[in-house]
Amino acid sequence: MTVADILMIALGALAVGSGALVVTSTHLVRSGLYLVVSLGAIAGLYLVLGAELVAWVQVLVYVGAVVVLLLFAVMLTRAPVGPSTDLDRPIGPSALIGAGIGLGLAALFVDAFHWIEYPQRDPGTAERLGEQIFGTWVLPFEVLSILLLSALVGAIVLSRPDIGARPAPPVEEPVPDEPEDPEGPEEPETPQDEEKDAEVPA
Repeated sequence: MTVADILMIALGALAVGSGALVVTSTHLVRSGLYLVVSLGAIAGLYLVLGAELVAWVQVLVYVGAVVVLLLFAVMLTRAPVGPSTDLDRPIGPSALIGAGIGLGLAALFVDAFHWIEYPQRDPGTAERLGEQIFGTWVLPFEVLSILLLSALVGAIVLSRPDIGARPAPPVEEPVPDEPEDPEGPEEPETPQDEEKDAEVPA
């Protein structure tokens, strides 16, 4: 077993373990820190495989931008970051199901690729990465770009009150009805009634 094999096993175990802590931790900030460790271990795997550019992109984009943005969003929204009795559930059944699926997939991949030999490829340089992205995978790349642009425009629209959702109109309260006079409505006085009132002595 070479040093590269030992590093692969150690970094893989670190990535899987910290990834499991991300989804099982009841504290959002700690989950974000575990995510940093998991993504950093994946970047280390890229380095061991000889893809230096992909490793640095992993560190800059995911560890340096996405996780920091996630932590800032959690802190600025003042969302509850501790354990929640309403949302926390026992993880025993989910852990057993996940472990069984993971072991089954691992056994399947090991058995499928154990006797297959692949030719040694060039390391992951910027030239080779550009050929793959803008050559073989150009259509999925453009579709993802349009999807991210649509999400950005939607977030801007929802965050601005002047162009986003309009507030509901105010509800008018019903005016209470005046009690009816049992004697009926008063009739307007006529000139004859005014003359009769004037003839009555004080």
